[in-house]
Amino acid sequence: MRPRALAVFDRLDLLEWRLCQRFASLSLYAPWLATLRLASRLGDWPVWVLLIAAQPLLQPEAGFAYLLQYATTGIVAILVYRVIKTRLCRERPFITFVNLIQCGEPARDRYSFPSGHTMHAVMFCVLIAAHAPWLLPLLVPLAALIALSRVGLGLHYISDVAAGAAIGYGFGLASLYLAG
Repeated sequence: MRPRALAVFDRLDLLEWRLCQRFASLSLYAPWLATLRLASRLGDWPVWVLLIAAQPLLQPEAGFAYLLQYATTGIVAILVYRVIKTRLCRERPFITFVNLIQCGEPARDRYSFPSGHTMHAVMFCVLIAAHAPWLLPLLVPLAALIALSRVGLGLHYISDVAAGAAIGYGFGLASLYLAG
């Protein structure tokens, strides 16, 4: 038996589906679809693991401390994200609106709220803004493209991405505050 999503998601789904459908229809263009898929794959984990592992090289004076901070923040964020996602049970747009929104990439699960890819992208941008702002010209466009890819591939609603961004921002700020 499928868990029941919150009623607010039923209303949001109806408000957002046309916009999601229009955005996902842009994926009919092969170069754009390839770009979205690449951004989505990079947002899975490679960029963030590389960013965490590179901290001692990028910032020799405090890099190991940042490595621990980023890794801990990332793990805590994943755990909280999984709890939220499995409790709220908002189905992905391509599942809710079968044949109306196409899925441009296989999904790992049925649920879309919040966007974990966007959460991590924003969270690491916040952390990098405090410790290595010179990397932001690379990371901010990548984070934006990752967020766009989630909607463009039919995997998330816009509100999923907005919530993921807000949660990621909160985790980033909390991490900086707790680290002093």
